[in-house]
Amino acid sequence: MFKRPLCWLDHLILHNETGLDPPGVRVRAVPGLAAADYFASGYFVWAVLIENLAKIGYEGKNLFMAAYDWRLSFQNTEIRDQALSRLKSKIELMYVTNGYKKVVVVPHSMGAIYFLHFLKWVELPPLLGGGGGPGWCNKHIKAIMNTGPTFLGSPKMVTSILTTEGKDVASFRAMLAGILDSEILGIQTLEHVLRVSRTWDSTVSLLPKGGETIWGNLDWFPEEEQACVLSKRSSQTLVNDSSTDVKGGLQLKESIKGGRIVSFSKSASQLPSSELPPFDAKEFFGAHTGKNSGSSCEEVWTEYDLINRESIRKFVENKAFTAATVFDLLRFVAPKMMQRAESQFSHGIADNLDDPKYEHYRYWSNPLESRLPDAPDMEIYCLYGVGAPTERSYVLKVSPSDRCKSIPFRIDTSVDGEEGSCLKSGVYSVDGDESVPTLSAGFMCAKGWKGSTRFNPYDIRTYVREYQHKPSTSLLEGRSIESGSHVDILGNYAYVEDILRVAAGATGADIGGDRIHSDILKMSEKIKLQL
Repeated sequence: MFKRPLCWLDHLILHNETGLDPPGVRVRAVPGLAAADYFASGYFVWAVLIENLAKIGYEGKNLFMAAYDWRLSFQNTEIRDQALSRLKSKIELMYVTNGYKKVVVVPHSMGAIYFLHFLKWVELPPLLGGGGGPGWCNKHIKAIMNTGPTFLGSPKMVTSILTTEGKDVASFRAMLAGILDSEILGIQTLEHVLRVSRTWDSTVSLLPKGGETIWGNLDWFPEEEQACVLSKRSSQTLVNDSSTDVKGGLQLKESIKGGRIVSFSKSASQLPSSELPPFDAKEFFGAHTGKNSGSSCEEVWTEYDLINRESIRKFVENKAFTAATVFDLLRFVAPKMMQRAESQFSHGIADNLDDPKYEHYRYWSNPLESRLPDAPDMEIYCLYGVGAPTERSYVLKVSPSDRCKSIPFRIDTSVDGEEGSCLKSGVYSVDGDESVPTLSAGFMCAKGWKGSTRFNPYDIRTYVREYQHKPSTSLLEGRSIESGSHVDILGNYAYVEDILRVAAGATGADIGGDRIHSDILKMSEKIKLQL
């Protein structure tokens, strides 16, 4: 990784037309508990939970790590590796060899929507699915304890595809621009990362789902009145209301419109929609493929190499993009990637779930375009951290460089909001677990699946269990046992206790039902979704 980084990246890249193995390279997921107990020495992932499960009697016979290649589209994990078939067989075997006791499944992050895909696949007849038939899930699964779930996607993935940047990378780049963007050194780190990541179809599965109905439009978004988390090291929250005196005497004057996932200029993030320039994506498509002049682009191939920079500038100039229109932007700057990946994933809301088209696998991982299985005795949990600043929308700028190998966008780190604002260094933050906004992690359990809805016709019981984020007070303390951040939550003592109790036989009612610290219920009420 450090001695030969380009060789390492060449092994992680997939074929940019098929989304499968490139010629001559086969990289596979490590099997067993060792696949994800630790990321590196001293940095746990699942290790804390594994150790605690062992203390109440779990071992190799009844504890299994379902590793899969997270780079691939979900259906391609079955086509290439038979990952879904292997998971079905393992659940059936564990069910039989452990006295016909149902399993508890604990997916994390993307694993939550991967397992949602599995739930649909396993019921369908052979050729289409796993052949389990209606009732398979009810027979074999006691509970699904989704941890840090990305059910409705994450805005963070939009800038990852556009620029490879998030808040931390943008700050690092601002400090070390002379290194990362040097033409003399020719390192081009971000370009190489983009070259690789744009072959991973799975990244598209994490784009925001539900469009403007869920995430808001140019003038509205469901979190606009929620508390603003000012600091990772403070649990104090300030109400987003300019007429209210809040602790410390600060008055917040938020004018940014968070429903605009991406804005090109600070004014585009704040102006009323009536004052923004008109935008029609159709006039741009088909007229932007003139290659850039200058040096050869063969060394670091990205789709930006094929797009005229002047076309890009005109497409985005003073524009703002919502969770619906940002797909036009992505299709414009990454047409090959989006064409390939959108054949595998969908991000809309179903009008009629009885429409036969929803039997296609591209809809299965979207909870707004699929039904939960026939499993009225099963329970579904949404377990996630809250109280940590989480990226929600971005102010981008067009990079000054017109080299064909450069990435034309970057986060505008010079943009800040008013004092006490949630807009800092070009990134607007809301409540969440540092990676996934509360809205994405909690909405389905709080409203979309709550009771008998068209997405949950068999009235599967759902529970929201939130963990208030409390970071370490010092570097010497290490990772906090009360952290609610996206990965550290796997070591949160309250989270581990919830898993242990359910794994030992408790129900959601036994552990106290819903436990909510955030404004997820208020946010959910504002979302007008047909249920």
